[in-house]
Amino acid sequence: MKRNWKVTVTAALALMMLFSMAGCTAAPAEGLWKDAMYTEDAALGEGAKTMAVEIAAGDQSITLTIKTDKETVGDALMEHELISGDVGEFGLYVKNVNGILADYDVDGYYWAFYINGEYAMTGVDMTPIHEGENYRLERAK
Repeated sequence: MKRNWKVTVTAALALMMLFSMAGCTAAPAEGLWKDAMYTEDAALGEGAKTMAVEIAAGDQSITLTIKTDKETVGDALMEHELISGDVGEFGLYVKNVNGILADYDVDGYYWAFYINGEYAMTGVDMTPIHEGENYRLERAK
């Protein structure tokens, strides 16, 4: 009988340790971010130029620091498969950023592009990279 009690206590302690360790892992992304490629800040690529791009959707945002030899913000983002969309007469209409969809025709949202906190007058595919500028893509309505 004593042996069974020890086995039960040992098993219970092992289960408690297992569940407490499971609580230490990062929670999987949910909602808008469930299909995101990156859910935390990250550094990507190699190259002579460095740019930081903040991606904001819902109540979450991350900053990706990208090193590249590309000339435009859009080319640098496409190099890492971070954006996609449709090309039209006005350039690239970005519909997907970091795996997060914003398609005005489908859900009423779009990707707003900001440079140094100001709404950009050019699209990502026509904006040259200037080190020190702050770029932001925000899912907006």
